[in-house]
Amino acid sequence: MPQLPATPYPAEVRARLDADAEEVLARYPGSRSALLPLLHLVQSEEGYVSRTGIAFCAETLDLTTAEVTAVSTFYSMYRRRPSGDYQVGVCTNTLCAVMGGDAIFDTLKEHLGVGNNETTEDGKVTLEHIECNAACDFAPVVMVNWEFFDNQTPESATQLVDDLIAGRTVEPTRGAPLCSYKDTARILAGFPDERPGAVEATGGAGPASLIGLKLAKGEALPKARVVSPRAGQPQDGQPQDGQPHDAQVHDPSPTERLSSHDAPQQTSASDPEHPAGPAAEEGE
Repeated sequence: MPQLPATPYPAEVRARLDADAEEVLARYPGSRSALLPLLHLVQSEEGYVSRTGIAFCAETLDLTTAEVTAVSTFYSMYRRRPSGDYQVGVCTNTLCAVMGGDAIFDTLKEHLGVGNNETTEDGKVTLEHIECNAACDFAPVVMVNWEFFDNQTPESATQLVDDLIAGRTVEPTRGAPLCSYKDTARILAGFPDERPGAVEATGGAGPASLIGLKLAKGEALPKARVVSPRAGQPQDGQPQDGQPHDAQVHDPSPTERLSSHDAPQQTSASDPEHPAGPAAEEGE
């Protein structure tokens, strides 16, 4: 059924957004380039990009609502329905998944009673899986409102969301102090973070990020830590081919193989008894 026109913002909200939008537009030689920050701006108002926000962006930039909608649905950073004060994103891409990201995500879904892209009843936490948090060297990684929480476990992630819901102070592993999702959206729109010390609290690269640089420079590294594969595990002290003789070989702990990716799967490629047949048309 055709939808009614989007409800306009109240007059005082519209006046404030118009002033902010004018500041954003002044940064760009072409107004269309301001669409991404304007989407963050309207998201900072309602916590998501509503039909009202889309209409505002379209009118401000002389675009159609279809053009604005196409952009807002392309980028996952824009929410299309109301979300919580804290966007908790669990990386389930390859490395984080193998290191326990799948287990963390499954644990949080059960603990919070929500599914992917769903929000707790109190409106505090929205949970989602993320394809990559761009922090593979600290895997598994959870992000809250785009701030890093590195080297997580199911237990630490559970404590994290419990603290968020209870209103306790939570400190990211690195980066600026945590703020609400709406405040984060305003910062992403290009407005300054005016909290004392927030800009200075960025920090540098951690040791895990610098190992590659040390290797490139030929610097000595700590003794290697080798994790044996699931099958054919050597006895203690017995090196595998290609491993240094002084490496510490150990049986993987449960958290090192919690991921569903870390086990042989019964697929056509790995199961000779069930080879793949010819491709069929959809519905056949």
